[in-house]
Amino acid sequence: MKILQINKLYYPWIGGIEKVVQDIAEGVNGRSGFQVDVLACQAKGRRRIGDVNGVKIYRAGSWGRVLGMPISLDFFFLFLKICKEYDFILIHHPFPLPFLIMPFIKNKNFFVWYHSDIVRQKKSKLFFLPFIKLGLHRSKKIIAANKNITKGSNLLKSFDNKLEIIPFGLNTTKMKADADSGRQALKLKEKYGPSLILGVGRLVYYKGWEFLIEAMARKEMKLLPKAKLLIIGQGPLEEKLKKLIKYFNLEDKVFIIEPVPDLRPFYEACELFVLPSVAISEAFGLVQLEAMSFGKPVINTDLETGVKEISLNEISGLTVRPQNADALAKAIYRILSNPELKARFGRQAKERIEESFDNKTFIDKVIKVFENKN
Repeated sequence: MKILQINKLYYPWIGGIEKVVQDIAEGVNGRSGFQVDVLACQAKGRRRIGDVNGVKIYRAGSWGRVLGMPISLDFFFLFLKICKEYDFILIHHPFPLPFLIMPFIKNKNFFVWYHSDIVRQKKSKLFFLPFIKLGLHRSKKIIAANKNITKGSNLLKSFDNKLEIIPFGLNTTKMKADADSGRQALKLKEKYGPSLILGVGRLVYYKGWEFLIEAMARKEMKLLPKAKLLIIGQGPLEEKLKKLIKYFNLEDKVFIIEPVPDLRPFYEACELFVLPSVAISEAFGLVQLEAMSFGKPVINTDLETGVKEISLNEISGLTVRPQNADALAKAIYRILSNPELKARFGRQAKERIEESFDNKTFIDKVIKVFENKN
């Protein structure tokens, strides 16, 4: 059985959905007689076809991205050329391009993994909406990682009979610390100090980094003189965020660095992980799972998505109101000023990963969807 996954981009592009696509491709490939390939776009550049960890990757050429979406005619040509080779097609949404071809693809087993609505592009999405609805109507199943995602989407309310919930899992083997990551973690502690707060994600509007930076200037943080914030990411808001750091005179307290290939030393080195997202474009926040696997407490925000269902309020960390620097500062202070609370949250975070977000269970459920396609 041959499966073609379709998403905007693929590894080494860093993003939550890209990580899910990679986990499915590498986890399902070769199991139960399945072969999984991936069709994605170049962030910019000509078509490329290659192999990543045993998975065949088609990367359609593109002229770049506008409003987060690749601009690619080559995607359509490549899709039409190869789709007939596959038994199943799994489209990861939000990505409207494959839905435009839906009227021309007949007798195919389509599945849609619905990660979130199209949120910010309110005008441009009106053109795509009829095609997306057609795709959802024709799909065999619509998969989501959390019930909050389906409850908060007006588009999905007409498709309750097709919905299936499959929570994401974490490949803890890949995230396991070793001697080398431990040495790097010690160097990071020497560089940033013993009270490192970590954030990981693209520097885009829905991540809410400006509120976390502002929180570092609040009075509570003056009571934590050794606390420093490190944000790992890149994106269109980088210069704006650096100006904000300068505005609050936080150059010696807040740092932004580019994405790194191995986050394990940073999870080891930090005392606390923060996901300050402010919009429902943040559907899940997979980086929470990674931090929790290292026994780190998490501060997240009260969004009507899967975010607050990963790290639970008062169990593995704290959940605060979005777009609220004061709430973030108070939550950071509460955890870092109370070693017993921090240790309890961290211990329970790790236990939650082991009990509820096992990668094998995740892959098994994905395979079951394909096996029960009818």
